[in-house]
Amino acid sequence: MNIVLHELKAYRKSIIIWACSMTLLAVLYIFLFKGLGHDIENFKAFLNNMPDVIKKSFNIFIDSISTLEGFYSFVFSFVVLCGAIQAMNLGTAIVSKEMRDRTADFLMTKPVSRSYIMTSKLIAAFSALVMTNIIYLGLTVSAAVALVGTFNLKVFFMISVTMFFVQLIFMALGVLISVMAGRIKSVISVSLSTVFGFYILGSLGSFLGEEKVRYFSPFRYFDTAYIIKHAAYEVSFVVIGIVFIIAAIAGSYLVYLKKDIHVA
Repeated sequence: MNIVLHELKAYRKSIIIWACSMTLLAVLYIFLFKGLGHDIENFKAFLNNMPDVIKKSFNIFIDSISTLEGFYSFVFSFVVLCGAIQAMNLGTAIVSKEMRDRTADFLMTKPVSRSYIMTSKLIAAFSALVMTNIIYLGLTVSAAVALVGTFNLKVFFMISVTMFFVQLIFMALGVLISVMAGRIKSVISVSLSTVFGFYILGSLGSFLGEEKVRYFSPFRYFDTAYIIKHAAYEVSFVVIGIVFIIAAIAGSYLVYLKKDIHVA
């Protein structure tokens, strides 16, 4: 039994739905940017009159809003939110669905080790996220080129790729929660509450102007204003994200290899 292919087969509809939904959201805003045309300056003036609290909470950067990259960065925060929910769902369901559906005992009777099972499921979840991002990037970049034409493709691409990194963080967190909690009756409720909790935490940090809060919310690890200005990522937050992913996955292995699997 090829566990990776079996898992990917189960994910295929989910991959298409999530990728197309996020692409549709991004493309709608690209259409809106194209439709504004010369009125973009009036739109910029309108946003400039909004309270700073709202601008910070929704990642509205006035200096770059008249460019596609700046306009795109506004909607991209919601795209990443959707991507994080998808990744959290994948991670949380890795182990818990076997217990919920009472198939863990069947899986354990196969001539494969627990480490092989966990590795296969992680590869499948990782592959699902890669496929989602390839579809999203391909369609979104194509739409941007077709509708707008000239824009900073490098910065646009760098902003878009950050979703994959944030997804990896939430997938790793979901896996850790899954192996520690065991049977989870509702994966979506756990995913939504966790993801929205971190999103609200990050928004509150921006609202209060508290820079330290950024370290506790993956949604704030990649400042799109910084990326637009420097065409680079903030190394400290990239390192924190990588360390967390490695630690969460390693911890998941340790717990999963030693814990008792109850299916009754």
